[in-house]
Amino acid sequence: MSALSFSCALVTGGGGGLGRAISDYLLKNGKKVIIVGRTESNLRQTAQEIGATDYFVLDTGKTHEIPSFIDTIIGKYPEVDCLINNAGVQRPLQVLRDEPADFLLKADEEIDINVRGPMHLTLGFLEHFKGKPHGATIINVSSILAFVPFSVINPVYNGTKAWLHFWSMTLRSQLARGGYEKIKVVEVAPPSVATDLHRERDDPDDNKKHKNPNVLSVEEFLQYFITGLERGDTMIAPGMSQDIVDKWYAEFGPLYEKLSGGP
Repeated sequence: MSALSFSCALVTGGGGGLGRAISDYLLKNGKKVIIVGRTESNLRQTAQEIGATDYFVLDTGKTHEIPSFIDTIIGKYPEVDCLINNAGVQRPLQVLRDEPADFLLKADEEIDINVRGPMHLTLGFLEHFKGKPHGATIINVSSILAFVPFSVINPVYNGTKAWLHFWSMTLRSQLARGGYEKIKVVEVAPPSVATDLHRERDDPDDNKKHKNPNVLSVEEFLQYFITGLERGDTMIAPGMSQDIVDKWYAEFGPLYEKLSGGP
């Protein structure tokens, strides 16, 4: 199944950054795209500018709202056959400096958005996707930090992205073993990209080109994403991520297949 064979995608975090770029690309390729995010003004402006099919306000960390949200989406857009779990937050947290209560509050919210949100959305849409005769696509945006957690200032973020990586692997295996290999699970593991993800750091521009030449622009990221998606890759590792991801799979991929019993 081609990764681009879906017809209608729901993109979380679609109001800006990578979500907006991916949504714009899909729309230009004839797909219906529903963008989702926490800030209505951003969603409304983005939807107008890129011509999104529709937009919905949802904080993916508020998982109790997800079941009714999914019912609304499927009721209005029964053709939806692609979920792109892109929404995420990154919080600088220091166990020796931050007050424990403040640390835990921010960490819990990060876990809710980065882990529980994608999990609840995926499982909530799964029954609907299983009924699609031509299959469906789930795209999870993890990070290079899922493989090597070198961003020490982001201990919780690193762990949430590692979870999303392993969730993608095991979800793919379980679906294939259960006869649902037509539900394609794609993981995207970007390196640092020049978005506003670092907005809570002391220097919110440390992921911009003028501060770090190794950072990808959003346009550069998108080219890697497009190439991998159109090629049918299940793992897309843009830029410097590719070498790290290749080494990880070379070392642990065969062991995973052996210990897990294959796909």
